[in-house]
Amino acid sequence: MDKAGQTSSIALDQRLSKALESMSDAFIMVDHDWRFVYVNSEAERLLHCPRAEVLGTNIWDRFPEAVGGRYYQEYQRAVADQVAVAFEEYYPPLDLWTEIRAYPCEDGLAIYFIAINERKAAENAIETLAFYDKLTALPNRQLFLQYVDVALIAGRPGAVLLIDLDNFKSLNDTRGHEAGDTLLNEVASRLLAIAGKGDTVARFGGDEFALLLEAHGDAARYADRVAAAAQASFARGFDIGDSPHYSSASIGVALFDHASTSVDEVLKRADLAMYEAKAAGRNAVRVFQPQMEARLQARVALEADLRHALERQQFLLHYQPLADIDGSMTGAEALLRWQHPQRGLVAPGEFIPVAEDTGIILALGQWVLQTACQRLARWGAQAATRTLTMAVNVSALQFHGPGFVRQVQDVLAATGANPRCLKLELTESVLVQDVDDTIAKMHTLRALGVGFSLDDFGTGYSSLSSLHKLPLTQLKIDQSFIRDALGEQHGAVIARTILALGKALQLEVLAEGVETAAHLAFIAEAGCQAYQGYLFSRPLPDAELDTFLARTNCD
Repeated sequence: MDKAGQTSSIALDQRLSKALESMSDAFIMVDHDWRFVYVNSEAERLLHCPRAEVLGTNIWDRFPEAVGGRYYQEYQRAVADQVAVAFEEYYPPLDLWTEIRAYPCEDGLAIYFIAINERKAAENAIETLAFYDKLTALPNRQLFLQYVDVALIAGRPGAVLLIDLDNFKSLNDTRGHEAGDTLLNEVASRLLAIAGKGDTVARFGGDEFALLLEAHGDAARYADRVAAAAQASFARGFDIGDSPHYSSASIGVALFDHASTSVDEVLKRADLAMYEAKAAGRNAVRVFQPQMEARLQARVALEADLRHALERQQFLLHYQPLADIDGSMTGAEALLRWQHPQRGLVAPGEFIPVAEDTGIILALGQWVLQTACQRLARWGAQAATRTLTMAVNVSALQFHGPGFVRQVQDVLAATGANPRCLKLELTESVLVQDVDDTIAKMHTLRALGVGFSLDDFGTGYSSLSSLHKLPLTQLKIDQSFIRDALGEQHGAVIARTILALGKALQLEVLAEGVETAAHLAFIAEAGCQAYQGYLFSRPLPDAELDTFLARTNCD
């Protein structure tokens, strides 16, 4: 090459070098022996390798960790096959994500790359939002279902556990959502601690968690062991703020193998089993059985029938007369009945739990209160019956629902019933939710004259420390204690204790389930002045109540 040609070549190399230096991409070039022949300033910065140190050295000596890995394989392929390659890869020693393009050339390999750490961080953030729970950082429902799908495709036996915290809402209501969030994080930590290698813990949302268990030998036995470990872990209690909190869980288990049909089917089975655990009283574990599906279908049909029954006015009230110890009728308790067109009279124990679970009890409770107060108003219009009382059962959902006090006030105003003859019967489950709000509502209604009776006393969870704060007028001794009272068994001791408590608190006490003369003799000797039961009268339809009333000495 003549001098002019050399000068032209140098000028070209200078322009090329200037162009490569001005690029936003990092650029390196290696020869056929994998020695650096060019490194631009951006490559120096990203790779932390001053060009003066690396030019002429072997790329694989400079980055030995990359030998055999993705970079090594792709660069070798580009040279061997004389093809351009493009890929993304992470290089841990530099904590560097790069997007690579490499082109074979006559002198070796030209490599362009850019750092994509920020883009990868954004992609990871988006993935985290899409597939992970923000509070606990556990996989969410969507990602969990993908894991179940993979397990089913692989044909490995395993199990899905659905875990629902019992009474979680009461913690949020009484101690705030911050306390609830603390509990959820604690639960997540404990489930992760008991999960085995290869198992997945997820949060489905709310207070529901899920575990995907890989079979470790016998899948059923392993699932039982994990479920028992979860229960034992929760039983230790949780440190929430300044005081401990005890929370149990209802756990549904669905086993699966290669014969399982779909993800939806497995989740449905686990959900059915969890519902059975809740129906069993919570703090329980149930494994899916085929008959559970039949029970669910029957429940769904019953719920649909209940809604139709409301529309078609298939409900009616029966009234069980209440008596004092000398046999005079003092009032009645209104009891809901359902006259089904095909099934006949449906027992309350069959449909009331469904009505409460579905919220239908709110409309039913309103109807019962309205109808019972209409009967009470008719009694109040006659001198012979104006002192008779009407007891109406109120569910916890109804009592704690919005506008309950106004609902009672409106019904009394609309019917003209005497509020002093109305007695609302509450179960102990009403009292475990927001005691202060309960007391405030009771005081408002007591100011109108409405009385309150604590039903089935002694069978629930009443705290004596709060019982004396409640403006009650009556305690009712549960019929189970009366049945067990004869022969001075334990029921007798409990019944006498309730009577003594009623006397100390200046409350009336009424005994339920008095069915024999011996029962009546016991309560009379114990000092109980009021009762109800088949000995005096069974629950009566509206028309028969008038006939029964005419035969008594209520006047």
